[in-house]
Amino acid sequence: MDGERTDDRALIGLSGADALGFLQGLLTNDLRPLGAGEGIVWTALLTPQGKYLVDFLVVSTGGRLLIDVKDSFAPGLMKRLAMYRLRADVQLAPVTLTVTRGLGVPPPGALADPRHAALGWRRYGGPEGADPAIDWDAIRVAHVIPETGIELIPDETYILEAGFEALHGVDFRKGCYVGQEVTARMKHKTDLRKGLVRVRVKGDAGPGDEILAGDRPAGRLFTRAGDRALAHLRFDRVAEAMRAGNAQVWLDA
Repeated sequence: MDGERTDDRALIGLSGADALGFLQGLLTNDLRPLGAGEGIVWTALLTPQGKYLVDFLVVSTGGRLLIDVKDSFAPGLMKRLAMYRLRADVQLAPVTLTVTRGLGVPPPGALADPRHAALGWRRYGGPEGADPAIDWDAIRVAHVIPETGIELIPDETYILEAGFEALHGVDFRKGCYVGQEVTARMKHKTDLRKGLVRVRVKGDAGPGDEILAGDRPAGRLFTRAGDRALAHLRFDRVAEAMRAGNAQVWLDA
């Protein structure tokens, strides 16, 4: 049950009688199960036009409600939540706690990462544990799990194209939230023309490189781990032989 401290996360504490309902009306996922006790939900805040702004984990543990977010996104998230708060009985404040994550048997107080079993567990507070040197990027690539600020790009990404449905990050029965109309329309009325996929890469290419199918742009590479990578592709331009930089690229079955 070894775990490692995550130094790139920030925690925001929420208190007040309206805290859970306030988030419920803004975010892509259903947070009501958190009202029954300990739990963790992955969710996102969107623009009114349905584009991604920031994703994070909402955690109920030890009698408190926390947001676990990429540290560089925390100030902007705090500002936006304060803008939406209006007269709601909600207080927001930074929280200092050690965030630990790991694989294997979870320690007491840990919660399973809700996105995918391969991401193991997360714990808030308590000892840091030993560092098992886990290659989290390789895990994300293997299971097509996007990362804040890398595959998930503010004001650009649509969450259904980034795999939020498969990773339990959106609920289509919870009711209204910011950007809900566009997201629901993409789910029910259109076939996705683009999306995040895993590819094989042979040669010199890395994050940010454009993927070409013949002479036509087909997508872009993101996180790479060995000969595999995450890529955002146009499905109508996927070919058996694509290239990025000096590398060959093809879909990984």
